[in-house]
Amino acid sequence: MIMKTIPYILIAIRFILAPIIISLAYFKGEESRFLILSLMYFGLLTDIFDGIIARKVGISSEKLRRLDSQTDLIFWLSLGFAVYFLNPELIKHEWKGIVLIFVMEALCYVVSIWKFGKETCTHAFLSKMWGLSLLIAFTYLIGFQRAGWAFYLTVILGFISHIDVILIVLILPKWQYDVPSSYHAWKIRNGKKRKKSIFFN
Repeated sequence: MIMKTIPYILIAIRFILAPIIISLAYFKGEESRFLILSLMYFGLLTDIFDGIIARKVGISSEKLRRLDSQTDLIFWLSLGFAVYFLNPELIKHEWKGIVLIFVMEALCYVVSIWKFGKETCTHAFLSKMWGLSLLIAFTYLIGFQRAGWAFYLTVILGFISHIDVILIVLILPKWQYDVPSSYHAWKIRNGKKRKKSIFFN
């Protein structure tokens, strides 16, 4: 019984980390940079293990996956705000790429809510790759106070992964969670049964 609550506890921890990260950046500034990075990597570990444990104990459900997905959004947004508080000029200089990502994220929500009446929860492969690039980009942005190749890689992968999510939503005949790619969505549309992958936490 206790094991079944752990995934929810890990998601809650990641949710709580968000205001802590923002507060550290706002009130402590430069001196909090490496603590924020430590919390970011700790948050990533909670994201990895909540899914692994949920599958092990058989509670990987729509409710859990949607909660995980929305918590991820809040967590990464908190890091974005942290970067702004630590170095607003850096954000202002790279505003075009940031706006592009926000627009694509909003489009995913708009398209999914328009078609299915609920937000996306695909946890697609390209989205996972984008998440890893976000980790690297925020390491550069917070740890070294620079954007560089990591930021531009994140923008490119973010654009591509959001296009994939939009295609998944448009192709799927009904709302589903954990769809690896638009190719898999096409297979589902044509009657193929979805196979669970251990990759998707």
